Amino acid sequence: MGKVAAKIKVMPQSPDVDLDALQDRLEQSLPEGAKIKGFERDDVAFGLVALYPTVIVPDDAGGTEAVEDAFGAVEGVESVGVENVGRI
Repeated sequence: MGKVAAKIKVMPQSPDVDLDALQDRLEQSLPEGAKIKGFERDDVAFGLVALYPTVIVPDDAGGTEAVEDAFGAVEGVESVGVENVGRI
């Protein structure tokens, strides 16, 4: 079975969210078989910064859905969306 790399956009609930703590919570929320390869940050507007973790997941049914659901349930997360997906 192959693997897929997905760049996921995670928007915090407010500019006051501690991004380092949010990154830790995202890493802890990962489902089995998934791992984070790295994080990027991008200024959005009005002090809000989006996190872009690159997540490696097995290439099977459901793809990134379990990761998206896990990230969406993390405290401090407003929204989650897949930006880019590719096989590795």
